[in-house]
Amino acid sequence: MTPAGDARGEARRDARRISESLTDPRVIDPRQELVRHDDLSEEELEQIVRLLAAMRDWRDADQRLSFESRAHMKLNETDMRALRYIIASMNSDVPVTAGALSDHLHISTASTTKLLDRLERAGHVVRRPHPTDRRAVTVEITPETHREVRRTMGLQHARRFEVVRALTPQDRDTVTRFLHALSETTLTSVAAPVTDPDSAPSAAAPLG
Repeated sequence: MTPAGDARGEARRDARRISESLTDPRVIDPRQELVRHDDLSEEELEQIVRLLAAMRDWRDADQRLSFESRAHMKLNETDMRALRYIIASMNSDVPVTAGALSDHLHISTASTTKLLDRLERAGHVVRRPHPTDRRAVTVEITPETHREVRRTMGLQHARRFEVVRALTPQDRDTVTRFLHALSETTLTSVAAPVTDPDSAPSAAAPLG
């Protein structure tokens, strides 16, 4: 291999090494400005990094599946959330109104109307008279779209269920607590974003 080829190969290896280490605080926060890690043994730190990397891999895989499913059906994320809600409501024999969908999606009534117009034009949903309220209409998913959602997202949910079922009751409780705690950190970040880097926790004190 030529010197230029050697350099390109080395650059690719470096890029791959950095990509694989984006969950490692030794790489992304070596001065411990955000997270303290010098109080951990190498074994503990490696275990934490492996867990964070596994979470990243699952998130990436989930996002790829979601994107591919939406692209195949020409839907955006809000569209897919709406369809899943409609399916769950129909399975529970609960009529779906535009108001209920608006509340679930946390969008305005006007935005919900536009969403339903778009889904109806694409043949994904139909509007029908409400069974008890003549002033309202309900929304139902079409059989073809229902089958497609079940084939993609529904099948994936079934596989996840099997993975969780294989855990012991104790492990399920541990994972549940972990995910709730993780969600809390995300919600806290959304509610109070750090706008000034100098206001972030210093290396003198662990995060918490």
